[in-house]
Amino acid sequence: MHAPHHPVLAATLVAAAALSACSVAGPPDRAGEASDGGTAERGGTVTLVTHDSWALPRKLVRSFEQQTGTDLDVVRSGDAGALTNKLVLTKENPLGDVAYGVDNTFASRAVDEGVFDPYTPAGLPPSADRYRLDSDDQTGDAADSLTPVDWGDVCVNVDDVWFDEHGLTPPQTLDDLLDPAYRDLLVTPGASTSSPGFAFLLATIGRYGEDGWQDYWRRLLDNGARVVSGWSDAYEVDFTAGGGGGDRPIVVSYNSSPPFTIPEGDDRPTTSALLETCFRQVEYAGVLRGSDNPAGAQAVVDWLTSRPVQEALPDSMYVFPVDSGAALPPLWSQWAKPAPRPVTVDAADITARRSEWIRQWSDLVSG
Repeated sequence: MHAPHHPVLAATLVAAAALSACSVAGPPDRAGEASDGGTAERGGTVTLVTHDSWALPRKLVRSFEQQTGTDLDVVRSGDAGALTNKLVLTKENPLGDVAYGVDNTFASRAVDEGVFDPYTPAGLPPSADRYRLDSDDQTGDAADSLTPVDWGDVCVNVDDVWFDEHGLTPPQTLDDLLDPAYRDLLVTPGASTSSPGFAFLLATIGRYGEDGWQDYWRRLLDNGARVVSGWSDAYEVDFTAGGGGGDRPIVVSYNSSPPFTIPEGDDRPTTSALLETCFRQVEYAGVLRGSDNPAGAQAVVDWLTSRPVQEALPDSMYVFPVDSGAALPPLWSQWAKPAPRPVTVDAADITARRSEWIRQWSDLVSG
C-alpha cells in the first residue's frame, strides 16, 4: 500500500500525465497536521523514519510543528522491506523516534524483534480496529505496538479499452489468468524486487494454499506471464494503458489505480481493478523503542491517525485512510472500490516463510 505501494504503495501510485506510479513526490521531508494528542517537548525535534513514498503536504507539517512546538525530521529508508530491515538492524541504536510504513507483510518480524514500544492513540478511530494486527504467542504485543494508518488492495488491473477494441471479455479471477485466451497478456512486478509483486505472490499463496500455489505459477508462466523488476516497469512501460506504449493489457497494480486513468473531459476510467484477485496491504506507525523523544513520537502517531492527515492520504500517497469517516476524493468514492473479500495470509506465516516462498518463486521464474 506502500511503498511503490506503497506502498501501501508502495506502495504507492504516482500520476503520470494523470496516472503514474506510487513514488516520492517532491522533497517532502516534513510531515502533516497535528492532532491535539501528544506532549512533545517544545523546541525539540522528533525524527520520523519512513519509506521512500512519504509525500504528505507541507501545510500539514507546519501545522503539526506549530501545535506541538517541535521540528519534524523525516528520514526515508527505502521500501517497506528495506525500512523494516533497517529498523531491526538498528534497534539497539534506533534511527529515530517513530516509524511509519511497516506493512502487514513485515509487521510481525519488527514486533518480534522488539523494535517498537507499546502505544495506542487515545483518539484512534473505531474503524481502525479492523486493520489492527492480532496478538498471539508469536507476534506478542503486535496490536499494542503498531497503529494502523492506511490500507490499499493490490489487485490485477485490466485495460478496458484494449479489451473492448479486441472484442475480448476481460478476466475476472486468478483462475481466469490461466485461460489460453489471455496468453501473453499479463505483466507483474517481481515478488523478490517489488512490494506489490510480493503481495501478488501472497494472493496466490492465500488463494491456492501451500500445496497449490507453485503449480498455479507454473501454469501462469506457461501462459506467457511476464515478470519485470518493479511496479513502474510493469505499469508505466509494459501496461497498454500506462502511457509507455506497452503491449500487455493486464497488470498487477492497486485498486486505487483506475481513478487516475480518467481522460480529461471524461467521467469514467479506462481501466478496472479485478476485485476477486486482491491482497490487502495495511501500513502501520509505531514508537521506536529507545526513542530520544517518546512523547514526540506518540504525538506523530496521534497525528497520522487524525482526520486532516487521514483525508490527505488518498491524494498525497494514493492509499485509503483507516478512518472510515474521512472524506475520500470524489473520484475515489466512485471508482476506487475496495475488494469485498481480499485474500489474506497470516502475518506470522509471512514472517516465518517469506524467504522460503521468495526462493521457491524465484526458482519457478528462472526456470
